[in-house]
Amino acid sequence: MGQVFSAHWIHLVWATKYREPLITANIKQPLYNKIREICVDKNYYLDFINGVADHIHILMGLKTTQTVAEIVKNIKGVSQNWANKNLDLTNYFSWQDGYAVISVSPSHVQKIRNYIKKQEKHHAHKSFDEELNNFENVMIITTDI
Repeated sequence: MGQVFSAHWIHLVWATKYREPLITANIKQPLYNKIREICVDKNYYLDFINGVADHIHILMGLKTTQTVAEIVKNIKGVSQNWANKNLDLTNYFSWQDGYAVISVSPSHVQKIRNYIKKQEKHHAHKSFDEELNNFENVMIITTDI
């Protein structure tokens, strides 16, 4: 076979440093737009982005030549530097070390888009820690199958 077919979808989640509510209403869209721009510049396929004041969710298609670590390092590093130089901030903007990555079946991409789209509503009832615990439970159940 002379061609490569790849359908690797990932759901990324990471928080602001100390989970401070740094992603305020006035910087949310400029920050997300910058992340979209980084993805275009680096040839990453960003499908959907959203989040709340202390963390973001990204749905991406992963190419066979790309690594999750490379993608996260570039997005976090460039967006953090850009935010501190270009946004009107009251506090220094920083991402927390680490991230969560969950593989997504192509048949569940729309479901994950909808989940990411509803972050504000979702977090009105559930904390970030509860959300991550649910991810861990899903991964434990999946590995037990």
